[in-house]
Amino acid sequence: MSVILTQTDTTVGFLSQDAQKLYEIKSRETSKPFIKVYQNFKSFLDDGNRIPPSQKLLVRRSKKTTFIVKNRAFRIAPISLSSQILRDNSWYYSTSANKAGMSFNREFCELKADIIIEDKNGLNENSSSNLIKINHFKRKKLR
Repeated sequence: MSVILTQTDTTVGFLSQDAQKLYEIKSRETSKPFIKVYQNFKSFLDDGNRIPPSQKLLVRRSKKTTFIVKNRAFRIAPISLSSQILRDNSWYYSTSANKAGMSFNREFCELKADIIIEDKNGLNENSSSNLIKINHFKRKKLR
């Protein structure tokens, strides 16, 4: 699996279906999992995931928000770029495009990525997604 450098719905990110490659690029501890980004709610459910019925509406309507359910982080983020490569898979592991604890460095990212997808607006480091932990009864905003 290849590593893709692209503008995500929130910031510049690395996308891949191979978590191990992302761990190596980021020099990140393997105990810290990556967010799994789905193209739509249907692909999230097709992957065998479930969320509490009381929270479904929140997840469906949220924009730029990452959710944690039973210690698994995910986000529903439709592909905004018209790239067939991104549309070919229904999900990706996602992480910000930088070395762990550092800010975006284009040269570093271009060396580490197998594929670079960029539109006329370029790659911009923006704020990260909101982070909300949910269960059957409550939600807790973490970021």
